[in-house]
Amino acid sequence: MSRLRVRRGRTDQGSMAVEIVVLVPVLVLLLMLVVAFGRRVSAEGQTQAAAREAARAASLARNAPDAQLAAQQAVDSTVPDTLSCDPVVLEGTFVAGGTLTTTVVCRVSYENLGAIGLNGSATLTASSSAPLDRFRSAGGAP
Repeated sequence: MSRLRVRRGRTDQGSMAVEIVVLVPVLVLLLMLVVAFGRRVSAEGQTQAAAREAARAASLARNAPDAQLAAQQAVDSTVPDTLSCDPVVLEGTFVAGGTLTTTVVCRVSYENLGAIGLNGSATLTASSSAPLDRFRSAGGAP
């Protein structure tokens, strides 16, 4: 007696390979978007931290030139190599009880993310203010 094999419906052989071929590029693009978003969020936090540190360092200086130098040194030591920043802008009156405001402008690179249409860099700006102690001498000799 011979057995007859009856084929019912279509087979799904190879459909998994097609699904993987279609889904892998979509998942890679999604992963690259996550990387780009992570770079942006991290750079924003680092730029804000640099502005805070610059304002704090400037407020501890005894005169305006030293304040500018201290602010720039604080940014240089705070910002990682992955960001490129402009010189710190220091505003405000350097008098006892005054307020100093620092502005930091940095750029985050989207290098290696051209596949999702992100080329170049994004500019991030952060500002922070700090008061000068009203009970100390400012602007004069220490």
